[in-house]
Amino acid sequence: MPGDYFRQYAVVAVFIAVAVLVPAGMLLASYLASLVRIRPVRPRPPNWRESPPPYLKTYESGFEPIGGPWRHINIRYYTFGLMFVIFDVETVFLYPWAAEYGVLSARFGAFALVEGVIFVAILGLGWAYAWRKRAMEWTRP
Repeated sequence: MPGDYFRQYAVVAVFIAVAVLVPAGMLLASYLASLVRIRPVRPRPPNWRESPPPYLKTYESGFEPIGGPWRHINIRYYTFGLMFVIFDVETVFLYPWAAEYGVLSARFGAFALVEGVIFVAILGLGWAYAWRKRAMEWTRP
């Protein structure tokens, strides 16, 4: 029926309206609170970049920060993090398949096993590529 088709779009429109109105309402409430002087205001001193006030300093476990906020971080931290996320997500996708393998094999037969083997093979190809490119070594020769 045509009514059901457009009703689905109405649900999406309601979600979009809520997603726009909630943050806009929060910003408006914050602005109104500043007009009534309910919201605190922290003015910055003129030399705030040279000696920032305590509430603008980077927090490092209660110690004074060492160096500036724009330190260069080794790119290998990011590559290791991405490798972990990629293989961790693959494991998350593999776990439900393994947990339901008995039900899947009874219903779909060998197709369920072949599907899992192909998934692990693609994962293995990605791991072999990363290994060959030495993406998992911390120091490079």
